[in-house]
Amino acid sequence: QVQLVESGGGLVQAGGSLRLSCAASGSFFAINAMGWFRQAPGKQRELVAGITRGGITNYADSVKGRFTISRDNAKNTVYLQMNSLKPEDTAVYYCNAEAVEAVRGIVDDYWGQGTQVTVSS
Repeated sequence: QVQLVESGGGLVQAGGSLRLSCAASGSFFAINAMGWFRQAPGKQRELVAGITRGGITNYADSVKGRFTISRDNAKNTVYLQMNSLKPEDTAVYYCNAEAVEAVRGIVDDYWGQGTQVTVSS
């Protein structure tokens, strides 16, 4: 059992900033990669940013240079600092984690419920 809870979404004007947080809890041996995805209405879910346990990051081209992903392994938390926000960043943002579940020892992806980010022009 792994639960992911996102926070930090909201409404912001273009050019503004938001910081998303996602905390993992439950029964797991370890969390490997963590990341943020987003899905806008009528669009497919897309990877925004990912980070390995060792701190290697990758970003979608559309957010590179504006967003920064980081993690605190001691707190089992991943963050997404979003700067210079644009209206096209408007979407529901979902936290994702690849975790080793403690009860059966399986590796699987887990998802948060999502947090709405709305950027107005």
